[in-house]
Amino acid sequence: MPDATLNGHANPAEQPTTGCRDLGPARTPTHPVATAPVNGPLFSVDGFVKEFIHELNTAQGVALARSSVNDQYLALARTVKNYLMARWLDTNRKTREAKVKTVGYLSAEYLLGRQLGNALLASDLNEIADKGLELCGLDLVTLRNQEVEPGLGNGGLGRLAACFIDSLATMNVPCIGYGIRYEYGIFRQTFVDGRQVEQPDTWLALGSPWEFPHPDASVQVNFGGHTEKYRDADGKERTHWLPDWNVLGVPYNYMVPGYLNGRVNTLRLWSAQATKAFDLPTFNAGDYAQAVRAQTFAENISKVLYPEDSTPQGKELRLQQQYFFVACSLRDFIDNELEDDFDLHHLDERIILQLNDTHPVIAVPELMRILMDEKGFDWDEAWAVTTKCFAYTCHTLLPEALEVWPTELLGRLLPRHLEIIYAINEQLLEEVREAYPGDELRARRMSIIAEFPERGVRMAYLATYAATKVNGVAALHSQLLRDKVLPDFSEMWPDRFTNVTNGVTPRRFVKMANPKLSELISDTIGGGWVTDLERLRELEPFADDPDFRAQFAAAKDWNKRRLAEVLRKRDGIDLPDGHLLDVMVKRLHEYKRQSLKLLHVVSLYEQVISGKLPVDQLTPRTVVFGAKAAPGYKMAKDTIHLINRVAATVSADPRLEGRLKVAFPANYNVTLAEKLIPAADLSEQISLAGMEASGTGNMKFALNGALTIGTDDGANVEIRELVGDKHFFLFGMNEPQVAELGAKGYNPESYYEDNPQLKAALDLVLSGHFSGGDQHLFDAVVYNLLNSDRFMALADFQSYVDAQARVEERYADTDAWTRSAVLNVARSGFFSSDRSMREYIQRIWHTQPMM
Repeated sequence: MPDATLNGHANPAEQPTTGCRDLGPARTPTHPVATAPVNGPLFSVDGFVKEFIHELNTAQGVALARSSVNDQYLALARTVKNYLMARWLDTNRKTREAKVKTVGYLSAEYLLGRQLGNALLASDLNEIADKGLELCGLDLVTLRNQEVEPGLGNGGLGRLAACFIDSLATMNVPCIGYGIRYEYGIFRQTFVDGRQVEQPDTWLALGSPWEFPHPDASVQVNFGGHTEKYRDADGKERTHWLPDWNVLGVPYNYMVPGYLNGRVNTLRLWSAQATKAFDLPTFNAGDYAQAVRAQTFAENISKVLYPEDSTPQGKELRLQQQYFFVACSLRDFIDNELEDDFDLHHLDERIILQLNDTHPVIAVPELMRILMDEKGFDWDEAWAVTTKCFAYTCHTLLPEALEVWPTELLGRLLPRHLEIIYAINEQLLEEVREAYPGDELRARRMSIIAEFPERGVRMAYLATYAATKVNGVAALHSQLLRDKVLPDFSEMWPDRFTNVTNGVTPRRFVKMANPKLSELISDTIGGGWVTDLERLRELEPFADDPDFRAQFAAAKDWNKRRLAEVLRKRDGIDLPDGHLLDVMVKRLHEYKRQSLKLLHVVSLYEQVISGKLPVDQLTPRTVVFGAKAAPGYKMAKDTIHLINRVAATVSADPRLEGRLKVAFPANYNVTLAEKLIPAADLSEQISLAGMEASGTGNMKFALNGALTIGTDDGANVEIRELVGDKHFFLFGMNEPQVAELGAKGYNPESYYEDNPQLKAALDLVLSGHFSGGDQHLFDAVVYNLLNSDRFMALADFQSYVDAQARVEERYADTDAWTRSAVLNVARSGFFSSDRSMREYIQRIWHTQPMM
């Protein structure tokens, strides 16, 4: 490996200038106005190497020969970031000059995944980087594996947000994603004796080269205190908020590159800091902890994603987080993205603020406060602007997931906002009573203020009343949203409700995650599918081509070998060859019914060890779980413990003769998903019908050639309609049947008594077989299923087992299975996030791509 000084030159006079571009001045640090050349030295291998060595020498302070893998990764990331920076500056300049409407995407989480691979793909630098690093004696794959995934999200909500901002950049639509820069993310999951143990996710420990902070553009955010009335110069009564304390929001920018189009949008995340971080007199007096108390208190706001909220302190911290990031974001756009003389009466012409679930809904009274208390608008003027600037996406059907904040907490933390919410509610109730005179029960049902079990603010109702549009995220979900979650609102304002089915970005989850399949697709129909996923339909005739099927199957086998290597190194898990790879990866929640999948595994195992099923008749199957449970969700954590105990017992039992294995790799994330999803044969989407909003994992699996076993729930409905009943394993009750059974009175124990296979499986758990003889270790899980079973796993058990028998029959015919897998890919092009974005643009946002 050659040693290298600065840029490989010993004489400073010989330094090339190609790697040192002048990025120009900026109006503010977060909003540069000057451009930089968009064609530069990185288009050549030689230019790339010079820039890389320059970053290694100057940013990391090491020569190549003495650099660590982390040094090399950071230098590579900064080299690619510098290349994107020129395009980011150019994008910002053009957007401001054009004065076009921007999408402001407000989301509490963004599950981004690793950035290097996506940046290389979007900028078409993979080949150049690979060759340049090879000249330096380095390996691109090794450096990509060094990257730590940003801890900025948890599950489907955050991954969806990441897909959406990727699509908007690729479609040349101006967008700023706004969120929180969590210092530790949600948590890093580990297992101790099979139990989930949460560890801090120290994703920033080795450096975060993809972000750049701008402390000069910090925003002050106020909390607490009280309000006072006063008269302005025109004699109008106004309100002044006198807060008790405040924090600073420091912006960190991430670049969001479009695919091969030169556009780079912005993800702006906010980090909380104290306005007075250090009290020197107190420190000098010897009270060191008190001296930094303000700093610690302030920084807690952006410390952890979704802090445990089973305590009053946790609830308060969550509300602080939500207000903190929307207050920073609104202030940022109004003060820095708009011209100084912009008339805020026309704010809707420049931004649409998309509320990604209820977490950012406190932005509604915050915008009203800014317009009235700071800009001098009267109520009607402010409300007219506000109701044209917000749109709301509801991501749930579960009542407990629709946030309700106690008025006591809101009044104590945000007194002015509670006043505004009360006034909004009075206006709403006047409209309801006028539309439905004498129907006081309807008015109470629609009130933003709930009275029981405690007085609270229904954030979903506030969002629905204030938003220009409200959408669900799958056809069934949107219908249930109108009919069951918000029926009074949809009856009063039917045109306000619409549907936009979710989608996933084909760049990350097919092109990057599945290179062998992507290469086969491009060789067969050309490369245009990457930005026009409906073109996958052109693959459909090839499902009947034996040569194509053989190549498709070879790509799947390659993905399985790659996954086996990853799990062996990452988790010490050995995957058997030749198994049906049966995968269930999603957040651990009772409604997603990991317990149902586990009962199927236990049932197969019990039948073999009891002699009911000859082992040689058992289809070779490896079941892979991946899931995190919320730290305070005991039933979910108990379920994880049981899964791990079953996995250890089943995988080690010689009676199975390698026919059945269960694996649960810890800390499932985007990085692992990119290896696991392309390898999967069977996708488990088994939530109780009517519970799942949409799902996006189901889409990723289908696009990568896995067949789905699932209920008619969420986007499963649309997947089944598109791929066809023959290529989807449907089971279980539909939503009306679930409602009917619930109304009649569901008795889970009756299913246990009437189904010998189910009874034998649950009895095996109760016997202590999976718990070292302890017959009571998993009582909570089993008794919950027998006595409560809110999500009716036992009612759907037999139907699920029957569907699994159909899976095994189809899998035994390798050619038929491969044909179905090809058709799943060919018919799933609808599930692109690009299509989702087009529908948002047409139905909700009314924005335009920039040419």
